[in-house]
Amino acid sequence: MNQENAQTALEEASIPALLMCLAQITQDKQWLEEPFLPKRDISIFSDPSGGLSDDLQNIVRRRMREVLEDLSSGKRTLPDLPSDEKLSRMMSVFLGEHVPEEYSIMAMEEMGFKERAISWKPPFKQKVRDFRVLVIGAGFSGICAGKQLLSMGITFEIVERNDDLGGVWLDNSYPEAGVDTPNHFYSFSFAPNMEWSSNYSKRQEVWDYQRKIFDESGLRAHTHFNTEVASLHWDDAQRHWQVTKKAASGQSTVHFFNVVISAVGILNQPKMTPVSGLEKFTGKYWHSAKWRHDIPLEDQNVAVIGTGASAMQFLRTVGAKARQVTIFQRSPQWARPPQDYHGSTSPESRWLLKNVPYYYAWYRFGLMWRFGDGLLPTVRRDPHWKDQQRSMNYRNDRQRQQLTDYLLKQLHDRPDLVRKCLPDYPPYGKRILIDNGWYEALKLPNVELITEAVERIDGDELITPSGERRQADVILLATGFEVGKLLGNVDIRGRSGIRLKDIWGDDNPKAYLGLTVPDFPNFFIISGPNTALAHGGSVLFVTECQVRYISLMIKEMIEKNLSDIEVLKDIHDEFNERVDAEHAELVWTHPGMNNWYRNSKGRVFAPMPWRLVDYWKMTHEPRMSDYRLRSIGKP
Repeated sequence: MNQENAQTALEEASIPALLMCLAQITQDKQWLEEPFLPKRDISIFSDPSGGLSDDLQNIVRRRMREVLEDLSSGKRTLPDLPSDEKLSRMMSVFLGEHVPEEYSIMAMEEMGFKERAISWKPPFKQKVRDFRVLVIGAGFSGICAGKQLLSMGITFEIVERNDDLGGVWLDNSYPEAGVDTPNHFYSFSFAPNMEWSSNYSKRQEVWDYQRKIFDESGLRAHTHFNTEVASLHWDDAQRHWQVTKKAASGQSTVHFFNVVISAVGILNQPKMTPVSGLEKFTGKYWHSAKWRHDIPLEDQNVAVIGTGASAMQFLRTVGAKARQVTIFQRSPQWARPPQDYHGSTSPESRWLLKNVPYYYAWYRFGLMWRFGDGLLPTVRRDPHWKDQQRSMNYRNDRQRQQLTDYLLKQLHDRPDLVRKCLPDYPPYGKRILIDNGWYEALKLPNVELITEAVERIDGDELITPSGERRQADVILLATGFEVGKLLGNVDIRGRSGIRLKDIWGDDNPKAYLGLTVPDFPNFFIISGPNTALAHGGSVLFVTECQVRYISLMIKEMIEKNLSDIEVLKDIHDEFNERVDAEHAELVWTHPGMNNWYRNSKGRVFAPMPWRLVDYWKMTHEPRMSDYRLRSIGKP
């Protein structure tokens, strides 16, 4: 161990994380007691001091240096992992607030102490090889599913419509595209990356991470690129899926699979805004998910339709290039301060993650709590709260005040923009964004914010309902995705022959656990209805839970000689009734705004209403009694 590196790095370390590492390595309970107890900190990135005095911090650092020296010299070895009860206590001490013991096993997985994926040695190798699985999509979900199937020895293939892997991280190459969940949480529990250059990496680095896992896992040999799935038809006589695949050449082929897994996600169909006259616009236009890098924006009049996440990220780049930028905003967004959003990770912080045992695990756990279940209570309705139009509860109101104070600070010299930018609905009613220079860009002399939608386009002019007209050479559509039309571009027909899109309509997808639908045997949907995380968290956590569930179902089918499994309709319906009842108490059904989470009738179909630990419990061990089971050779 390089003593100088250790000394420098420990000066930068999180004291609460070091305390947990010391408690875990030394088994000395003093690190979990006064005077070393960290103070509660609700910040996204907590105070590294933990609220401890300088003298106490120095004691912790000095003891950790001694422990690292002992480990390096062989005088000390790492002990067994803590019990669930002890880990629960450590988590509570680490955060300065009570963490129920129900989180222990989930946290062990998330921290890399236990495997979330199943480990299975198939009993009948030929039987496993004859069992065929199709995975649609080679983004994060497809990579996770493919890696699990490969480890099980299952015969599978991944089909991807694009010419490369990546999903949304391949499609969305607009300027400054990046994560808004910290990398060390927005990453797989089984594939930690200690070399992230930033806590919020941009698109290229996330894509590189995907490709590294994809290639190191050996998935390229199982993947067909430039291939679309045109139709999925369940053959009930043969009890398998008949799949029509279409190559880039236009040639169609038919194949048969026992199980189909949709890993296409919900953000794969760009919403081309229904503005009258767009197709006759005399300039150029494109969606943010299909960015035209071949068309320079310098000296162009640019119109931006939409003010969501992608616009928040690309505006400052576009504003710095274009002659004039006109933004059309239907409603304003809440944006939180860019705490550490533009910073880079230091060599010292990376050294800690790689060289201090358990430091990465505790750092990740802190992010999991602060970006996940620690936030969910703030979006629940308090029936006794006096001003429910303004906020959901006391904590939500504090968030509102903090976000308002930040907005006022950024726009203190522009009261006209304050009036346009300050939302009148509770925080988290729409997706919370991170200010990527948005407010500063709005103050540029060449940027104008119009608080109306675009009603129609006439030639090269965009016209609002009030009659405002703005000329544009380029239109950028930051209009989101056709989330409600999930899988609507594929002809999927179940046991009865009815199409899935006819059951769901244009905007009302439903599934049991967000995973499976009655009448569609052996068909699973990763990132299905009501599995998005709108309050906080990492979608990769949900993906891992779903892949575990699916792989256990496949294991059950092979071991029990089952031809097909289909969720019972009453189980499916009762689950969705509970989803709707839970959402009735959460911010996304608040009447003060519209959002892409709700359909035309007001039903919330996209976000998950549960705590992460709730969904983890629901999916950790499947209940086969929830399904109609048929054995091979039996009716």
